[in-house]
Amino acid sequence: MSAAVTDLIAALGEKVSTNPAVRDHHGHDMSRQPLHRPDGVVFVESEADVVTAVKICAAHGTPVVPFGAGSSMEGHTIPLRGGVSLDMTRMNKILAVHAEDFDAVVQAGVTRKQLNEHLRDSGLMFTVDPGADASLGGMASTRASGTTAVRYGTMRETVIALKVVTASGEVVSTGRRVKKSSTGYDLTKLFVGAEGTLGVITEVTVKLHPIPEVIASAICSFATMAGAVQTVVETMQSALPVARIEFLDEVAVDAANAHAGLGLKRAPTLFLEFHGSERWVQEQSETVRDLARGNGGSDFDWSTRTEDRARLWKARHETIYSNQSLRPGCKTYTTDVCVPISRLAEAVLAARADADTAPFPVKIIGHVGDGNFHVGYLIKPEIPEELAEAERLAERLYQRTMDMEGTFSGEHGVGISKLKYLRREHGAGVDLMKALKAALDPQGIMNPGKLGQEG
Repeated sequence: MSAAVTDLIAALGEKVSTNPAVRDHHGHDMSRQPLHRPDGVVFVESEADVVTAVKICAAHGTPVVPFGAGSSMEGHTIPLRGGVSLDMTRMNKILAVHAEDFDAVVQAGVTRKQLNEHLRDSGLMFTVDPGADASLGGMASTRASGTTAVRYGTMRETVIALKVVTASGEVVSTGRRVKKSSTGYDLTKLFVGAEGTLGVITEVTVKLHPIPEVIASAICSFATMAGAVQTVVETMQSALPVARIEFLDEVAVDAANAHAGLGLKRAPTLFLEFHGSERWVQEQSETVRDLARGNGGSDFDWSTRTEDRARLWKARHETIYSNQSLRPGCKTYTTDVCVPISRLAEAVLAARADADTAPFPVKIIGHVGDGNFHVGYLIKPEIPEELAEAERLAERLYQRTMDMEGTFSGEHGVGISKLKYLRREHGAGVDLMKALKAALDPQGIMNPGKLGQEG
């Protein structure tokens, strides 16, 4: 047992676990990265617990890795260098809801579903929806987004202010509960997306939105992938405020049908959602239907029934689990790129052309309304040749994306898996990131081996 863990047990007692199973649980996430077991896990219950844990770890030079729901996709929470995993799940109090100001203040362990359940009777909703029931602290740390970002924005636009425990154990508030401010550096944006490498987020203030009068979902299949993607481009260029517009290729539709029993036609398909008044939702739906028909779309089926919408989006959100229905025992080598909307059709079609050469199933899905899509290579990890081919295809995808002035991650973040691409996208900006890291965390104890220390 390390000296830091011994001191943590003395200070925090039963909140500290060295159980091998608990440590294993905190040594991996939903990525393909191998397990790295922390020396101990601290189940913090308050900001004071976080301060105590960080100060003890700082005194020993011991790594500190925040852990939320464990749903990250790129190895963000894996403790590469051991140390202590700070489990934030017990910090799950909703501290305040200011309905008149459209904001809420929550502890970092509150999940998006928990917050929306709490808001149900207020007429308000928290809109960032990455699919998984992620914690808001983790979502802020990875600058998460998801299916509703096309209308409501990502965590970058949603987070108003944070409370953060720095590497020295100091508590910092990064902003005020107001819509705008011109005072000082924007510290909130500095910590949003920092992936726990600059401090531990303990409290998050987020924007809320009114629940719309009517919510309608729609499904439309297409003769070609090009037609589906072109419909997305034309919808966005027509300034239609769709709430969600999701793309699934034929392989993804097969998986959704097998996993959720949707019974969809095997064809490139769009899932859509419209928010607004009854008349406005109908007008939006009819306009998109006409655009779809002009691009070879058919079977445009829309519904305002809550159960229809729930079934549709549950199938979309569980797409990573549906992969097993296509290839039992597979592991998804997942990607996450984002391109300017004008290059979307070109990017998706090129990715599909590459995918068609692969010796394993490959599916493409995406939050395509903002140019973000995912290519999933369904490989058998025990077959080295398959991993090598997935890496080759992913490399082609990333380079093509950056050649199109896109980014190698629109929402999953960097973590471990994508760190090697950081300098290719940001150039000398990586040196600035390293300088910020060194200034705020001179010992390099905050989630080491990630942003600001490599790349």
